[in-house]
Amino acid sequence: MSFLDSLESNLKNLEAREESASRSTRGRRRRESDRASAMAAAENAARLKSSPYTAELLRQVTRMGHAIRTKVRIMWIGATLRLEARERRLELRPSAEGISAVLIENGVEIRSQRLNLGGKPEDLAKELLKGMSPPSPGGG
Repeated sequence: MSFLDSLESNLKNLEAREESASRSTRGRRRRESDRASAMAAAENAARLKSSPYTAELLRQVTRMGHAIRTKVRIMWIGATLRLEARERRLELRPSAEGISAVLIENGVEIRSQRLNLGGKPEDLAKELLKGMSPPSPGGG
């Protein structure tokens, strides 16, 4: 092996090591960022689950749904709270930025807004059940 071949090989190895170190650093930074986001989302999920706002929202949708003879299905899917009534769905999704209230109708997202746990849950319950009326007598 000539001196130039050896030098070229050493330079390629050095570049490969630097690139590998750079990828490792980027990967570590991304993992740290992802971990910080997950921790922030977990804090918001815990706030959502233990909030008096959430308990009152569940009471309101149950009461309002009963008044219009509509079953409101309540389920936790991971950290997300999902409320379903007929073809409408309301999902409360915690993230690092806060909690989003997403209204979905017939599988299409209609609206998304930031949820204020200090607000009135009745407004959100009305939004989910808006436009629904009791089924007509006779079932058909």
